[in-house]
Formats: sequence, C-alpha cells, structure tokens
Amino acid sequence: MPYFPVYPTLSVVIPCFDAERYVLTAIGSVLAQHWPGIEIIVVDDGSTDHSAALVQDTFPQVHLVRQPNQGVAAARNTGIAQAQGEWIAFLDADDLWLDGKLDHQWQQLQANPGVRMNYTAWQVWPSEDPLPSETYLNDLRKKARNKQNWDGASGWIYPALLLDCVVWTSTVLAHHSVFEEVGNFDTNLRIGEDYELWLRISRVTPIHRVPQPLALYRSHSASITKSTPTKNHEGLVIKRALDRWALASPDGSSANKAQVYRALARTWSDFSGASLAAGQTVQAWQGATMSIKTYWRQRTGWKVLIRTLWQFLVNKRPKRSQNQKE
Repeated sequence: MPYFPVYPTLSVVIPCFDAERYVLTAIGSVLAQHWPGIEIIVVDDGSTDHSAALVQDTFPQVHLVRQPNQGVAAARNTGIAQAQGEWIAFLDADDLWLDGKLDHQWQQLQANPGVRMNYTAWQVWPSEDPLPSETYLNDLRKKARNKQNWDGASGWIYPALLLDCVVWTSTVLAHHSVFEEVGNFDTNLRIGEDYELWLRISRVTPIHRVPQPLALYRSHSASITKSTPTKNHEGLVIKRALDRWALASPDGSSANKAQVYRALARTWSDFSGASLAAGQTVQAWQGATMSIKTYWRQRTGWKVLIRTLWQFLVNKRPKRSQNQKE
C-alpha cells in the first residue's frame, strides 16, 4: 500500500544580514522540499546590501520582515513570533538544505510520538559558490549510505550537550510548543545563543537525530565564527546550564562529571589559543588559567599557558637598536 504522509503546517525562519550572494539559493533549497503550504519567513536584520529587495522580487510568496539590525537571535525570535506553522524549522541565509530533509525528519517524528524536536547530520562545505556541484553532491550521497558514520546524540541529550553543541541550528525542526514552554533565543548572547536554547529544550523533550547529512554548513570568509572571540561564549553557556541544572538529565541519567569539566576546560583552552593567535596575550593568559582552574589535568590548558608565558617574555625583551653594534 503506498505511503501518503500527512503533512503538518510548517514555518521556516531564515534570518538574513547582507546575504545577497546566498539567500536566494537558501530559499530555493526550502522550496525544493516540496512541502505543501510551507511558510517561509525571511527576517532581514538591517541588511546594507540588496538582500531584502532580491527576496521580494524573486520570491513574492515569501513572508519578508524587515527590522533594524539587532543580531541573529533577535531575527530568529521575530520569525518565531510571526510563524503560523505548528512546526518551526530554521535555516541561515548562507546555508542549504538537501533534498528530502524535511521528509526524513517528519517520518522520524511520526515514528516517535511525543518527541518535539529533531535535527539531522550535516556536512561542512567550505565554499563561496552559490550552489554545490553535482559531483560534490554525488560524493556526499555515497558517503551518506553508511549511516553509522553520521550517528550522534539522540534522545534525552542534555548530558551530551554539556560536552559539545551537537545540534546545528539549520537542521532543527521543533514543535511550536517548545518555544512557548522554554522561551526563545537569548538576545544577550552574540554567539552561543542557539547552544543555550538547545540546552533549555533538552530539559523538556527528547531530541532525536536523523543520521544522514541533509544540510550544508557553508564555511566562508564572512562567517561570524571566524572572528576573534572576546568572550568564551561556549564555556559561559555550559557554566550557566550547570549552575541551573547540574549534571542530572530529565530521564534520570547523569553526565559524567570529569568529562563535563574536561570539556569545559577545553572551551577555555580553545578560547585562550584563539586569543593568543590574535595577539591578545592578556586575554590568552586569563583563558589558560581558567582552563587549568576548571580541570587541571587538561594538558591543552597547560600548553597554551606555556605558549602565552613565552609570548609575554618575547614581547618584554628589549629590542636592539638599529645603530647598536652587533
């Protein structure tokens, strides 16, 4: 007997800031899902390029919302507030969905009643081209056949989230009720606003993973994650969760304390290393000491501390005058 899925109402929120090079292909990848009656909401967050005009002229069926620049968290929250769908999905304006993404997610949700959020595996795509080549996609399809390679955290994933942000926003499909229950993205967080929200949602529903790469995460020169950090956003998000809920998961399981604090220490050593590479030696020193204080057995923290100390000594070494004899 043929399978005829019952499609729910679904809204896709696309925050957009100066993404005229990519936003049309992002929208096209949503329309290629062939989801009946899908609502696409593009929130133009004060773009200074032609992003909004391109969307309006090319896709008049898209619900375009314009607002002054407030950041990606505020843009997504505007989209959530505007969404009419029972389910909400997210897609950043420079990323892409692959064929069948929504169908795979919906079939999994139907097979697991009560689950109010899922996400998929994804592939990092270092490219500034609007679309991937067919050769690239064929190679990815071949890799996708071995689903074990794309497994990840699934179920009550709070303990896994304490170790790493295993959920990527552009793959999320969530029931509207979870936002009503736990709230939206925290606009006070410039980076890590998505991570913090998934931690809150992991307290009220299982979060399942579809073990197939069904979206492309575009890595390019303008990516916000490539900029030099001023705060250890990841570490601050994890610490906030620990202060609020500690290690216990809602299903009765618990995260391993040593693993969690090792992971927390790693966020500080990563922050320290990035700061040192950017020449921010004081910030690097603070990050390295925080790494050791959090979990002193984490060797990376000690390595970065030694590199930072060496950099201090080099910077303080008196420079030889050009007129000084050798």
